Amino acid sequence: MRIAIDAMGGDHAPDLIVKGALDAAIEWPDTELLLVGDQARIEPHLSGNKLPNIMICHADEVIGSDDEPVRAVRRKKNSSMVIAGQLVREKQADAMLSAGNTGALMTTGLLVVGRLEGIERPALAPVLPTLDDVGVLALDLGANMDAKPEHLLQYAIMGSLYRNKVHGIGKPRVGLLNVGTEEGKGNELTKAAYSLLEQAPIHFVGNVEARDVLTRNCDVLICDGFAGNILLKAMEGTASSVFSVLKDSFQKSWLTKIAAAIMLPQLRQLRSKMDYKEHGGAPLLGLNGLVMKCHGSSDAFAVKNAIRQARIALQGKLTESIAAEINRK
Repeated sequence: MRIAIDAMGGDHAPDLIVKGALDAAIEWPDTELLLVGDQARIEPHLSGNKLPNIMICHADEVIGSDDEPVRAVRRKKNSSMVIAGQLVREKQADAMLSAGNTGALMTTGLLVVGRLEGIERPALAPVLPTLDDVGVLALDLGANMDAKPEHLLQYAIMGSLYRNKVHGIGKPRVGLLNVGTEEGKGNELTKAAYSLLEQAPIHFVGNVEARDVLTRNCDVLICDGFAGNILLKAMEGTASSVFSVLKDSFQKSWLTKIAAAIMLPQLRQLRSKMDYKEHGGAPLLGLNGLVMKCHGSSDAFAVKNAIRQARIALQGKLTESIAAEINRK
């Protein structure tokens, strides 16, 4: 298999992106990794490593974090992100991943890679942390601000397949994000989606409230991109605030500093539960090829984990499974 990597996307590009790719190339010699970006900037970070399964595909341009997504994708045809997408579209790569501009990657997925037949809206599906370390796959968390009930149905089918193919969960529980657990709760969208999900070929467990997500009362959480992105940012902000408060509290006196030293292993374990690097990347499901979105601050460990996820998805024929299920009569 061959995976194209946008080596110029993200806060730590190209150095840590290349480092993660090198680590992955060593661990999985059967996987070809194609670093897409400025060759002159990439080569110094290879540090003389001439691994047979890692190559460079030169790209003159870079889509920055401040670029307007649609305009950038249409005008910067020679950018590392767009060329990586073209490689997937032309079947010269089986998957691509990028830590760059999220909006631009979504646009690349739609305009360059293209949607699967039968899919109306692709969905961004990151794994939210849970207290048991397993996580909840949530979609859509920002690819589309508005959604129809039929879109949520497709999200549920794609998310259930991803959880099964990539994470090995035999019968993923699918929940619908709502303001209450009762069947009649919610707005018109969730009420209509509830009826569709009940009849879908998935293990639907009903409505789920945001306060219960951390306890993993479902394996796949379905919502529109507006509500999902608010949930994601609220969880990130809460985690950041909690750790900030704990840090200030433990530095108030010598006694609290001793307590902090005693609690350090547990605090590190708690932080790891909330760490995006453990999961590496979020798939953009519903495209005619595998596209992974890495966090903008991804380090080498996160990039390697994203490559691992892509490998598993490709081995499990995720895209083909989604296409077959969506178009099953």
